[in-house]
Amino acid sequence: MAAQIKTVSFQGIGTLDIDVQVQISNGLPAFNIVGLPDKAVAESRERVRAALHALGLSMPPKRLTVNLAPADVAKEGAHYDLPIALGLLAAMGVLPADALDNFLVLGELSLDGHLSPVHGGLPAAIHAQSRALDLILPAANGREAAWAGDLDVYAPKHLLDILNHIKGQQVMRPVDLAQASDTPDDEQAVSYPCMSDVKGQESAKRALEIAAAGGHNILLVGPPGSGKSMLAERLAGILPPLSPAEALDVSMIHSLSGNLPASGLVRQRPYRDPHHSASLPALVGGGHKVKPGEISLAHRGVLFLDELPEFSRATLEALRQPLESGKTLIARANHHVSYPARFQMVAAMNPCRCGYLGDASRECTKAPKCGLDYQAKLSGPILDRIDMRIEVPAVSLSDLSQGKSGETSAQIAARVCAAREIQVKRIEDAGLDSNALSCNAHLPAGSLENLIPLCPEAQALIQRVAEKFALSARGYHRLLRVARTIADLAGEASDIALPEKYIAEALAYR
Repeated sequence: MAAQIKTVSFQGIGTLDIDVQVQISNGLPAFNIVGLPDKAVAESRERVRAALHALGLSMPPKRLTVNLAPADVAKEGAHYDLPIALGLLAAMGVLPADALDNFLVLGELSLDGHLSPVHGGLPAAIHAQSRALDLILPAANGREAAWAGDLDVYAPKHLLDILNHIKGQQVMRPVDLAQASDTPDDEQAVSYPCMSDVKGQESAKRALEIAAAGGHNILLVGPPGSGKSMLAERLAGILPPLSPAEALDVSMIHSLSGNLPASGLVRQRPYRDPHHSASLPALVGGGHKVKPGEISLAHRGVLFLDELPEFSRATLEALRQPLESGKTLIARANHHVSYPARFQMVAAMNPCRCGYLGDASRECTKAPKCGLDYQAKLSGPILDRIDMRIEVPAVSLSDLSQGKSGETSAQIAARVCAAREIQVKRIEDAGLDSNALSCNAHLPAGSLENLIPLCPEAQALIQRVAEKFALSARGYHRLLRVARTIADLAGEASDIALPEKYIAEALAYR
């Protein structure tokens, strides 16, 4: 082995050390890449050959072997181009063999030697920091990598920049985090629709505020045009802003999928609304090259599923485990990949296929059977994982015609933020991790008895209801969490047994 360059392979949002080992030996001219490369990695031979030719360098007429170690891990992506090219240059004697020992390298090469952006710059930078290494990656990925913290990130535009830097003919400056943070406001801001645009629907607005305060899943049921989509689109605007740790967590997923903004960091709550024709891999993640799905891209944000019964049965059932655990596990024959998926689901549906069940003047002739058949598309286990269900009736003409507007998203968001602060303090006082369990919806079932004490009247009420409606254990726990959220919005002290009125309101949403 004549040269070795460090790079990474991505396993979900995690990373694995990869050594690019390059050897030049006597024999018939050949250029082989081994170590389970995929098609993109295997084709890097031609990109590296063309890039070196652009620099005026020719490949030696010998046997060139590139080994990607460990050899039993599948390698995917074009980010191996740059480490292969630098390893080859070191093996040829163009660069000192130890010049890049303290660097982690990734990048895709153009045929003229320019560096093209790659996916996963931020996870690679965090990995480099944990290994006390500096990082070299394309200029387009420099901003996102700088957010990793205490490491030097070099973001050249051309392969020649790296060569000149190592030879001392040119100095590459590390990316300045202050410059990476200096992003124009119009690139950082996400304009969410305002809740004041919604006329009427006061009960639905109240339910949405409770859902936002506690991170609860909610189902909106109503006829076409009643405002279900309008309400769902405004949920992200009343959620608290991302904390620095949450922003980094979300940005890692978007970095792997190539969806990062120009600033290199996601600073607003994600809002994803896939079409009901989305496939299972598109929603949950997977595919030939395992990628994050919509539920992972909605991590720490909102996933809106409009026309819920129109999604395929298999796709909806695949949401069971992520809704409980906050992550999705994609199993393959040779490896397992896990992505975080701690999202808040907002679903909407019509009461039946025609949409007007209950309106005698407009419902179809198959009522009520059409409604029963339509709603039967949703299984009991999926409905049991939805904390709140609210009827959204058609808006009256008087509500639409009046000029009066309701509360703005900012006013509601202030109450939601105050409730979230109460929940975080309660979680921290109980000795739990407030980063993983940031709201009531995430409270573990084993801690509910201590965290949500009930007064005798509330206990009696919930027992009667549980027996009458045959509440499952999951339904009982979700009912307690919603009731605690309502109390938090009302400013009720955490150490006082929960009064009956909060259980009663939570039951109304169940």
